[in-house]
Amino acid sequence: MKNFIPSRNDPQILPLRVNRNFKRPTDIYFGSLIKTANLKILKMKIIDEIAKTLGDDASYYLEHKSKKITKERLEIPNPGTVDNFISSDRNPKVLRSLAQLYNHGNLGGTGYLNILPIDQGIEHSASFSFYKNQDYFDPENIIKLAMEAGCNGVASTFGALGLYAKKYAHKIPFVVKINHNELMTYPNKYDQILFGTVREAWNMGAVAVGATIYFGSKESNRQIQEIAAAFEEAHQLGMATILWCYTRNNDFKTKKEDFHSAADLTGQANHIGVTIKADVIKQKLPETNFGFKKIDFAKHDDDMYKSLTTDHPIDLCRLQVANCYMGKIGLINSGGGSKGEADVKEAVRTAVVNKRAGGSGLIMGRKAFQRPLKEGINILQSVQDVYLEPLVTIS
Repeated sequence: MKNFIPSRNDPQILPLRVNRNFKRPTDIYFGSLIKTANLKILKMKIIDEIAKTLGDDASYYLEHKSKKITKERLEIPNPGTVDNFISSDRNPKVLRSLAQLYNHGNLGGTGYLNILPIDQGIEHSASFSFYKNQDYFDPENIIKLAMEAGCNGVASTFGALGLYAKKYAHKIPFVVKINHNELMTYPNKYDQILFGTVREAWNMGAVAVGATIYFGSKESNRQIQEIAAAFEEAHQLGMATILWCYTRNNDFKTKKEDFHSAADLTGQANHIGVTIKADVIKQKLPETNFGFKKIDFAKHDDDMYKSLTTDHPIDLCRLQVANCYMGKIGLINSGGGSKGEADVKEAVRTAVVNKRAGGSGLIMGRKAFQRPLKEGINILQSVQDVYLEPLVTIS
């Protein structure tokens, strides 16, 4: 069959899948490989595979229309996303760092992010995290996975990224996680403590620092102040900031329901996160709502819930996006733990919910690294396909 060479701007070509046997550099759709791809392969649209992966739930996720917080109110991710900060107090070096992150990998230039985060060796114990794939005891393989999969960046610890900084910091954006729950205290406590300095991350060539705050915990006041100061220093040095906005309080889990992932609680955590100048917010996908009401704390009323959201997952996530200054600060949802054979469907579902809600991408680790390299790459690229597919629209 005659080779088919598309135009970069042809809207009929952008959504098309490239054969998975080909490696996917940033210019995969428009580089030399496209010249050898035959028309039959090009006509396999990504949307068909996304729908097939979602199965019977496809229409529920792909056809939903959000009517509470409408898309017209949102700043929707786009190639000019970094310009959201052009009027801010971030200095030009921060904008350059954000541009490095947003313009790298298979999603480069789209306004979306797919970051590989592997700090579970600290947070969950290395033995538990890496026994399924011992390769990742060696942190070089963490970086290689992110590069091979075409991620925007790799997020990990001072030690993991520092060991290979001179070899890779100029090849893929580094996001250094500056604090962790150290896990070894017995009985376990839930606190995030600094493992190094912001300047240390800057010295190793990182484009961004990441941090976690456990909102709702008794230590959260200190963490908020500590990370706000760290983020200010990072901005002064020209680095971007990413905040893991997790909720943590034993009383958030009742006998009937766990509200740690409630849309109202996580949304408020996001709102505090953007208040201390996070440039990107990482949050778990909401699984429920009415946390403030059912636990009976903070300010709330029934009209608040009726006005802002429904029980549809996309609408719950839309509330998280709204709390990130209506999408002006990007929301990336986490991929969650590995569940085996269901991982691809779960990852695609999470990406569809995030994108259609107005989010800015996924930050997914365990579903990718707790399996063979080829499978890990495939699942990360399946997520990227959702963001590359223009027929998966904002709800």
